[in-house]
Amino acid sequence: MKDKAIKLLGDELKLLISADNVLKYTYKKCEPIEINMNCSQNEIDFLELLTSRFARLSDILIKKIFRLIEKIDLDDDGTIRDTINRAEKKGLIKSADLFVEIRTLRNDFAHEYIPEAMTEIFVDVFKLTPELFDSVNRVKDYCKKYE
Repeated sequence: MKDKAIKLLGDELKLLISADNVLKYTYKKCEPIEINMNCSQNEIDFLELLTSRFARLSDILIKKIFRLIEKIDLDDDGTIRDTINRAEKKGLIKSADLFVEIRTLRNDFAHEYIPEAMTEIFVDVFKLTPELFDSVNRVKDYCKKYE
């Protein structure tokens, strides 16, 4: 059972690294954009792409990678908040509070349509994206112990 979970983790890590690379590419494309209500449609398209890729990477981390690590390490199941708290204790993330903010932002983006609110979401996504990059590096380091 544990061997299957470790193999699945290896497969999920490949997906994680791919999603991380795609988000890094989009993040770099968005760096020159001054996020405000006067963004061009092209800039908005890139910001929406960034936000979508941000959400995808956060989901892969929280729902797949962190949960698999819990399974391998024989941690109890629990809420997403429990998973995030354990990820902080294992050093997979810097701060549980930041990851709760990331999760909330991901949920807000999925249900927001008002342009003014989207501008705020874009600013927050841009600010929090480096936390995802940091977590990917921490996960890769942590998972070396399973090799």
